[in-house]
Amino acid sequence: MTIFPTETLGASLRGLSIWWQVLFPALFPFFVISELLLGFGIVHFFGKLLDPYMRPLFRLPGIGGFVVAMGYISGYPVGARLTAQLWEQKLINRAEGERLVAFTTTSDPIFLIGAVSVGFFHNVALAPVLAAAHYGGGLIIGLLMRFHDRKALPSSPKKNVNTAAGIRKRKPSIVSEALKAMHEARLLDGRDLGKLVQDSIQSALRLMIVVGGLVVFFSVVMEMLTHAGIVEAMTEALRFLFQMVGLPRLLADAGIYGLFEVTLGARSAGTAGTGLLHQAAIAAWVLSWAGLSVHAQIASLLSKTDLRYRPFLYARFLHGLIAMALVYVLWGWLGP
Repeated sequence: MTIFPTETLGASLRGLSIWWQVLFPALFPFFVISELLLGFGIVHFFGKLLDPYMRPLFRLPGIGGFVVAMGYISGYPVGARLTAQLWEQKLINRAEGERLVAFTTTSDPIFLIGAVSVGFFHNVALAPVLAAAHYGGGLIIGLLMRFHDRKALPSSPKKNVNTAAGIRKRKPSIVSEALKAMHEARLLDGRDLGKLVQDSIQSALRLMIVVGGLVVFFSVVMEMLTHAGIVEAMTEALRFLFQMVGLPRLLADAGIYGLFEVTLGARSAGTAGTGLLHQAAIAAWVLSWAGLSVHAQIASLLSKTDLRYRPFLYARFLHGLIAMALVYVLWGWLGP
């Protein structure tokens, strides 16, 4: 940074621009909304509805279904943020939190379609195969993660007493139980609307500052590694590996950039010029791996909990390989 002060400043400004122009408007509303939904008890409502399906499939309580939906719609790191909140409220235990964050850290559809397919590849027809590979791979990771920490006991939901004086009462419908869970959660929260909105905005702003700082930091790190020749050395090693497995050497640039930052990797994949199939495959890997910048965001969110980072790291690596393989498998049906 002392030797290349101009380049350092430029990299910082580029990272700040990405945060302010792309990430802040894309993520901040979702962070605020997620806080409000937790405060109003809506998350508990959906959790009760989805409980019969989430447990047999993913070994998760039904409340995890809301995190899955929000994570896939909103993109990284919303899934990890919601998982940490559920852990803080003792709605999930450590094993369930690690399973949940492992497969809810995905790209949002707007970025996948608008930025990657249209912006970087200039081909909107590429979106279906990328989406199927990326989100399908995420669900496969969710099914595999059900075997993670198999000895851990499931979190225990509150049970209603349905018997009185030895006579069993009729079990209420799942909808009425969900409404009751939402009402109880709202009463337990206790904040009025004004206080809830204020707390939601403050919490979202604190998280956005952390996200922005990490984006700027990794932008500078990438610039310094490039000028030091480290990126070129890593790229050359990856080119040799790609040549051994039959992949185009030029894709190595996208792989190295994507290792650190998802936007740079996806952009490099779109301009590699090695054939659309291989470019789409490496783009799917970049989106699913998510880059060390996103990993740092997730690690910062998990640092306040007892959730471990290592299962998330393994899941991201495996998700990238599965998504890459799915592109080749699905290309004949969904490819442009």
